[in-house]
Amino acid sequence: MKIVLAGVAAVALAFASPALAALKAGDKAPDFSAKGALAGKDFDFNLAKALKKGPVVLYFFPAAYTAGCTAEAREFAEATPEFEKLGATVIGMTAGNVDRLKDFSKEHCRDKFAVAAADKALIKAYDVALAVKPDWSNRTSYVIAPDGKILLSHTDGNFMGHVQQTMGAVKAYKAKK
Repeated sequence: MKIVLAGVAAVALAFASPALAALKAGDKAPDFSAKGALAGKDFDFNLAKALKKGPVVLYFFPAAYTAGCTAEAREFAEATPEFEKLGATVIGMTAGNVDRLKDFSKEHCRDKFAVAAADKALIKAYDVALAVKPDWSNRTSYVIAPDGKILLSHTDGNFMGHVQQTMGAVKAYKAKK
């Protein structure tokens, strides 16, 4: 019984405890392209192209249709109009349940922002592998400046705070311009 409880505790800790993202503020964000969905339709995302418009809020999440990821998507959907007023693009990335991204983009992203599939190379490049399921992405949010430099790197299994932190980083960037 103690071994089972210890295993359950380890899994819970891996999902909930904060960790440090490998890419730090000031690092160059790896460029990438990914297939995804926006408003239930196929969508192609390219980081370099998006950065030409302004900062990019790139947030990784473990899997569509899980409680925390659904709540986080709704929070980002509610905040997307404010991000857009600041000239920022929001993109959600996941390696889990990618077959359901079209539905997720309509239902939980509320047609406000795109979600895309993160492949193994992208997960490795951004060092966002989920400890308990390495083929999936953990919950890490980045804000990337138009020059490709990371302004914010925030990893925490708890979705609460990601929107506020990324919004704060975008506002701070805009205030310096």
